[in-house]
Amino acid sequence: MIRVVLPAHLKNLAHVTGEVRLAVTGPVTQRQVLDALEARYPMLLGTIRDRHSGKRRPFVRFYACEQDLSNASPDAPLPEPVAAGEEPYIILGAMAGG
Repeated sequence: MIRVVLPAHLKNLAHVTGEVRLAVTGPVTQRQVLDALEARYPMLLGTIRDRHSGKRRPFVRFYACEQDLSNASPDAPLPEPVAAGEEPYIILGAMAGG
């Protein structure tokens, strides 16, 4: 099971608390994890990535194993500790301003 940590506003939207656990078949990539997340919680469609292009929304960041994966290929394998369920895949709402 893949562990996913959502920011508070997306937890509220999906009506979940704590981490989300997802079964992902095949290679564990960001695309596969986000596809599984949106399939299980369709109310999140379009909130994390654009519904048509699949590109990450501005001010949304992805982290795993203390690495910023926000600009990594969505089809690159996630780190093994994430695939094994030992470490979470973190979706973070970034902030801007001064």
